[in-house]
Amino acid sequence: MIVKTIATDKAPAAIGPYSQGKIVNGMLYLSGQIPVNPKDGMISGETIEMQTKTVLDNIEILLKEAGCSFSNVIKTTCFLADMGDFAAFNKLYGEKFISKPARSCVAVRTLPKGVLVEIEVLAALD
Repeated sequence: MIVKTIATDKAPAAIGPYSQGKIVNGMLYLSGQIPVNPKDGMISGETIEMQTKTVLDNIEILLKEAGCSFSNVIKTTCFLADMGDFAAFNKLYGEKFISKPARSCVAVRTLPKGVLVEIEVLAALD
């Protein structure tokens, strides 16, 4: 089995003992992405809309680094700090994930750095 680590300075660095992602047997596993600006390491935005956009932008960068796109995504797991943000989150999510991958979306008590949203991704490579 060959394991390739995804690592790029174009997306936020991992804030713990993990990688941005791994490729194993033609599958891409991205770590959960929170709304961190890769240029300065700061949280980007205070609203669910602003934070979701940043997370989706970071995911897009990592997908490109792995040689794929949103259309390759087969499953996401989404974490919201407040399920009251679901409609606003879902609108932006739907604009990027037009292939409608399988998804779980749950509200959690807290997220790293006090952010409002985190998304992890599983994608099949071509």
